[in-house]
Amino acid sequence: MLVQIESSLSSILVFFGDNPIVQAAIAILLSVIAATLFKRVIIVGLKKLVVRFDINLGTDILDLLRAPIYYSVLFLGLSIALTTLKPSQGILFIESGALKSIGVVIWTVFLLKANSVLLKQFSSHPIHFSAINSKTLPLFQNILNIVIIIISVYLIFSVWDVDMTAWLASAGIVGIAVGFAAKDTLANLFSGVFIMADAPYKVGDYVILDSTDRGEITHIGIRSTRMLTRDDVEITIPNSVMGNSKIINESGGKLEKSRCRLPIGVSYNADIDLVRSVLIDIASKEELVCADPEPRVRFRRFSGSALDFELLVWVEQPALKGRLIDLLNCQIFHQFKANKIEIPYSKHDLYIKEFPSREQE
Repeated sequence: MLVQIESSLSSILVFFGDNPIVQAAIAILLSVIAATLFKRVIIVGLKKLVVRFDINLGTDILDLLRAPIYYSVLFLGLSIALTTLKPSQGILFIESGALKSIGVVIWTVFLLKANSVLLKQFSSHPIHFSAINSKTLPLFQNILNIVIIIISVYLIFSVWDVDMTAWLASAGIVGIAVGFAAKDTLANLFSGVFIMADAPYKVGDYVILDSTDRGEITHIGIRSTRMLTRDDVEITIPNSVMGNSKIINESGGKLEKSRCRLPIGVSYNADIDLVRSVLIDIASKEELVCADPEPRVRFRRFSGSALDFELLVWVEQPALKGRLIDLLNCQIFHQFKANKIEIPYSKHDLYIKEFPSREQE
């Protein structure tokens, strides 16, 4: 678009004679008219179309585009005016470089603002953009802002004919050295990004790690994850360890409900139907036990000294498992004792074949 405007302005100047001052003034005047026309008419018309067709982000981007395109058209007119006046090469190089540098800065500001607007819009649609959410948004913003600034600095140096080859080589060497020195930190950083994007767990979930540590996730950071154990001790785990570990998320799945298994052995002389009914009755009367799914009793196996049963119940939250197991175990002991259901324990009979004689003594 700017190239077409430049060619149009150059062709129009031919009709105003050979006077360079007149041509320069006309170029500046036409650039001001074109910039104002674009800002006042074209942008407003495009915004009306965007609102009419309900295009997301359209009005925000158009508002941001006003300033850079307006000043770009003005600078284009100034550049044509300078070329028309035919100053010395040194003055033309300085003035042209200054205009181009200011233009790069203006477009850099636009890209930084547009980057923020676009990423915020993406983070508000986690279904389509799962990697960008409220937690990873600052990270992506900073990365893209750094890339935009680096490219802008490179363009500014290119405008002034500064050779960036040596600088880029030095930056590459420094980057390799920093990468080796901070490899653990970088591993934690990238693992933190992947954890936030993939979301295998979230703050408030109860998880079990490979190390058998169990607790509630209290914080997910870029470098580490913090977990509050059932002993009320907070532990900090590097994200690189979390990313390479098997994690059981007790709060995951369709529902947050968690199953509790209570194994219990009874004597071979016990009435198994009575055992089953007593266990179901205990579970049904406990308030912490979920009614759906309903409690179940399973006769698992014939072991060496007992009949092994298992009471299966569900609890609303994984944090209540320990409390529920304690309450049910107490009730099982009392009810089995009241119903004369024996809970066998390990017994050993000692047989003495013969006593030593007194002569051997």
